[in-house]
Amino acid sequence: MIKVGMMSFAHMHAVSYANCLLQHPAAELIGIYDDNLQRGTEAAEKLGTRYFEEMDGFLRQECDAVIICSENSKHYEMVIKAARAKKHILCEKPIATKIEDAREMIKVCDENGVILQIAFPVRYSQAIRQLKRMIDAGDLGKILAIRSTNRGQSPGGWFTDRGLAGGGAVLDHTVHMIDIMRWFLGKEVTEVYAMVGNYFLDIDIDDAGLLTLEFEDGTIASHDTSWSRFARYPAWGDALIEVIGTKKTVRADAFGDQISYFKNERERSLEYIFAGNDIDEGLINDFIKTVQKGSSPSITGYDGLKAIEVAFSAYDSAKTGARVKL
Repeated sequence: MIKVGMMSFAHMHAVSYANCLLQHPAAELIGIYDDNLQRGTEAAEKLGTRYFEEMDGFLRQECDAVIICSENSKHYEMVIKAARAKKHILCEKPIATKIEDAREMIKVCDENGVILQIAFPVRYSQAIRQLKRMIDAGDLGKILAIRSTNRGQSPGGWFTDRGLAGGGAVLDHTVHMIDIMRWFLGKEVTEVYAMVGNYFLDIDIDDAGLLTLEFEDGTIASHDTSWSRFARYPAWGDALIEVIGTKKTVRADAFGDQISYFKNERERSLEYIFAGNDIDEGLINDFIKTVQKGSSPSITGYDGLKAIEVAFSAYDSAKTGARVKL
């Protein structure tokens, strides 16, 4: 049995990850640490586990791994302390709010012999994985270009606080699709040009951006990212990628498996019900299997680092109006 502790319920994915742990036959949720007393105690009560108010005491408990779902700016401290306590780690994305912090996190985890896996659940979408298999089999021919979108609703709260989040919609939604592009191609981004701004919401942080990218093999790509979906929109948003090859063009959306549901209600007559697979469950199952086997994670700290390098390069490009070389 793999014993797992949760570190913070600041991120909305924490509830889903915890429920996946409770349903996993080889995992046990041993407790929750949260620096927010009310949030932590409420989560522990709902999940039937123990709440820890103090991080060091939590990390002294007998457990194999931790899942970190704190505000982005707190990932660094939690990963470093968990690694030194010899706990394997699944860290919510983005890995960090500073490039140098991400590098130090990877280094400390390596030095302490612990797994550092980054939470990119889009990789576990059935549609995305099928497209990956088609690319690997050569069905699309040579990849020429990629187009992706990740447009959703603003999470609000600390996500719109630059000090806690590190960036707005561009950081929040770029890292997912950059990870998918790198995974598909097996190549790195070499150039970024971006426009970033505030177009949809009355907040003091970016809510949209448009990135153009070039990869080391010459593949070109675009990424449209935003918090543009309003509250009454019938679905949260999308995580869509279109891959253009010399043989085929194929499109996949991690949230595209939906049922259209029409209701006899004036304010919201249409609702989309997600009918695809549970990508969070895929992520948690993969992490538990990795800990069980002591193998290298399928999504590494390095993957997390390369994703934020692109996102922060987009901010630099938007400020200067110039292309940024990586």
